Amino acid sequence: MDPGQREDQQFGTFITGSPTATQDEKTMGMLAHLGSVAGLVVGAGVLGWAVPLFLMLTKGKESSFVRAHAVESLNFQITTTIAMFVSGILICALGLGLVTGAIVFVASLVFSVIAGLKANDGELYRYPVNLRLVK
Repeated sequence: MDPGQREDQQFGTFITGSPTATQDEKTMGMLAHLGSVAGLVVGAGVLGWAVPLFLMLTKGKESSFVRAHAVESLNFQITTTIAMFVSGILICALGLGLVTGAIVFVASLVFSVIAGLKANDGELYRYPVNLRLVK
């Protein structure tokens, strides 16, 4: 891991107190991203925020690694929800919303899977387009 990357991550203490994330923390970080995909599928596109919020409020208190991934995923799901809302308005107004909605949905799936894989490797993933509303 790059020293510069470690500065960006700003991890405090992990569950074990070691400077690297444990496998349990990596799995929880991965779940924060992939759980949002499951929330989108099960919740008809509106519950993507539920799993990252739950992990942030529970495991985020124990591990800064899990909290960082949960916050990043939660912010991305909020951004995706806003983009889907705008796409819904564009469907009514111009019919263009079908295209933008499909692009947002596919991008959300792809970026969430990439983020989940990075989390499982112990790295912090920053989504390329993300409103950082939750700190």
